[in-house]
Amino acid sequence: MQIPNSLRLSYSLMGVHDAELLFELDQDPEVMKYINGGSPTSRQDIDNVMIPRMMRYRNPEKGWGIWKVLLSEDQQFIGWILVRPMGFFSETPDWENLELGWRFKRETWGKGYATEAAAAIAAAFSTKADVATLSAIAVPENTASIAVMEKLGMRYLKTDLHRDPLGDAEVVYYAKPV
Repeated sequence: MQIPNSLRLSYSLMGVHDAELLFELDQDPEVMKYINGGSPTSRQDIDNVMIPRMMRYRNPEKGWGIWKVLLSEDQQFIGWILVRPMGFFSETPDWENLELGWRFKRETWGKGYATEAAAAIAAAFSTKADVATLSAIAVPENTASIAVMEKLGMRYLKTDLHRDPLGDAEVVYYAKPV
C-alpha cells in the first residue's frame, strides 16, 4: 500500500532499518511525556522491544505499521503515524477497526503536521473495504493529541483502561466510522 503525498509531507512504511529514527525521536522528554512520563527510550529498547513489536503488526499489503513522515521539501524526518488493528496485542483484536497513533518531533508541534499526516493516512484507509472504523487513544491529559482526533472527525467514545503488554493506562477512546 502507498500513501499519496499530502500538501507538505510524504510517507513511507518504516522497517528495521529505521531504528535510528525511532531512537532519535524518543530522546526528547517532552515527546515522551504522555507515553511514559518523559523517559527517553534506550537504544536497547528500540532494538529489542519496539522494532520486534512493530514487525509483529507490520503488513505492507494492508498498510499496517508505522508510517515515516517526511517534509516534502527536504525529506527531513519529523515523526510517524501508527496504523494497526485496535486491540492488536489482545486476545480479541478488531480487524476492521484501525488504530491511528502519532509521535512528532517537538520543533514541529503547532504547525499542523500531525493533523495533515493523520488525515492523509486516514483518507487512504477510508477507501478500503475491510476497514469500518478509525480509532485513536490518548491519556486524558494529552490535549494536543485529542485535538488531532477531533480535527479528524473522531468522536469521544469512553474513558477506560487500555491494556497493553508494555503497560496499562487509563485513556480516552475516540473513533469515527469510514
